[in-house]
Amino acid sequence: MNNFGTTDMVSPLRRVLVKKPAAAMADADPKIWNYSGPLSGDLLDRDHQALIDILEKYGAEVLYLEQDPAELVDAVFTHDVSLVTPQGVVLCRMGKTLRRGEQALHQEFYQSQNIPVLGTIQAPGTLEAGDCVWLDAKTLLVGLGFRTNQEGMSQLQEMLRPQQVEVHGFDLPVYQGSAACLHLMSILSMLDHNLALVCQSMLPVRLMQFFLSRQIQCVPACEDEFKRSGTLSTNVLALAPRELVVVDGFPETHHRLREAGCTLYPFSGDELCLKAEGGPTCLTRPLLRSS
Repeated sequence: MNNFGTTDMVSPLRRVLVKKPAAAMADADPKIWNYSGPLSGDLLDRDHQALIDILEKYGAEVLYLEQDPAELVDAVFTHDVSLVTPQGVVLCRMGKTLRRGEQALHQEFYQSQNIPVLGTIQAPGTLEAGDCVWLDAKTLLVGLGFRTNQEGMSQLQEMLRPQQVEVHGFDLPVYQGSAACLHLMSILSMLDHNLALVCQSMLPVRLMQFFLSRQIQCVPACEDEFKRSGTLSTNVLALAPRELVVVDGFPETHHRLREAGCTLYPFSGDELCLKAEGGPTCLTRPLLRSS
C-alpha cells in the first residue's frame, strides 16, 4: 500500500505532516507577518502539542518537518505548501512572499519518504494548498484570490490532467485585503463527503450552486463567530467523516456542527491559531487518507 495519497478531505486520516512552531516565531514582528499581536513561545508550543495529542490519540501517524530556518516562521502551517494527490505531490509557490522557500523543506521531506513530486508551480503562478479542496478523486475546487492566481491554477490543472482531475476555480472576495490570509478553506471545511461547514455570506454564488448540483449540504457557521475568530471558526480538520478537530471557543458554530451529527475534538488555539491566522487544517498536511 502507498504511504501517501488523498482524494478528499474527510476519509480517515492515516499519515500527516506537521512542524513544531519555529523558535523564531515568538520573535517575529507581528506587523510584518500579519499576526494580531506578539506571540509567546511557550503558548505556541502548548497549542501545537494539544493538536498533536488529538492526532496521535486518533491513531494518525504524525511525521515532522525537522528543519527550522529562522526566516520561515510560518512554516508551522504545513498544509499550504504542497498538495498531495494519489500519484504524488505538487509543490506550491506561495502567494505570501515571506513564505517562499518553504517548498524546499517539503521537497526534501518527500524525497526522504520516496514520495514522487509531480511538479512545482512556477512564476508568475502562485498557488497555496489552503485554496484547494478535494471533493473526490476527480474533482478539485480552487479558490482564486490574493494567494492563488489563475496562472497557478492553470499549471496545477496541467499537472493533474493525467489523473483526469477536473479543476473548478471560484473567485474569492477581497474581505480584509491582500495582507490578510483568506483561502477557500477559510470559508468552508468539508465535514463529510456530502456535508460542508460554510460561512454563507462569503461563499461564491457559483460554488453554492455547484454544491447544490452535487447534493452537498451546508452547515452555516455563526457569522459573528466567523468575524470574531478571523475566519478560524470555519477552519475544521476532519479526522474521519463527521469526526472533527476544531479550535475551542465558538459555541454556536460548534452547536450547529453537533446538531449535524458531528463529534468534536476541540483544542486551545488562542495563541497559535487566533493570533497567527491558521487553524487545524493549516497546521496539518494530510499525507494519507484511506478507509
